[in-house]
Amino acid sequence: MTEAPWGCFGQGMTTPLFYWTVLALCGLYVFWRGGAAERVGMGIVVVGSILTTLSASASLTVRFHSIEVGMFLVDVAVFVAFAALALFADRFWPLWVAGLQLVGTLSHTLVLASSQVVAWAYAVTQALWAYPILLIIVIGAARHHRRLKLSGADPSWTRSSVPPGLPTHPPGPTP
Repeated sequence: MTEAPWGCFGQGMTTPLFYWTVLALCGLYVFWRGGAAERVGMGIVVVGSILTTLSASASLTVRFHSIEVGMFLVDVAVFVAFAALALFADRFWPLWVAGLQLVGTLSHTLVLASSQVVAWAYAVTQALWAYPILLIIVIGAARHHRRLKLSGADPSWTRSSVPPGLPTHPPGPTP
């Protein structure tokens, strides 16, 4: 999933530091300006990033030379979480994030399909999707904030996903 890009591959400390800094800044913005859906999405990214880092192969000499099973399992769980978010959120951006996450998850199969996949190519295909996912969630938070300012309300969840008895937004398009 959204791993500490290239840092798990052992390219030095600046890249993981850069990723974690970008993640922290995006997370702060999303938790400040985003709605519930955006906050849940950012929570998925944060938890996925931590679990991915913890599940990486311990030895840099073997990392990404074969399928990273721990990372694959984290990626599958993160994809399922984003797919569920896409089903319940009254937003379009979770569909994009789930799609990007699916591509990243399927990139694990490159190693299964061919043992000739170069370790750095596997590492890059794993890390590549982290930044667009963060950008999409930040844009979602900015759009949520804009809709709040324009209309005063921007429900995060679809009417069908709200438990009975809780208030829902009126029918019709959300501005």
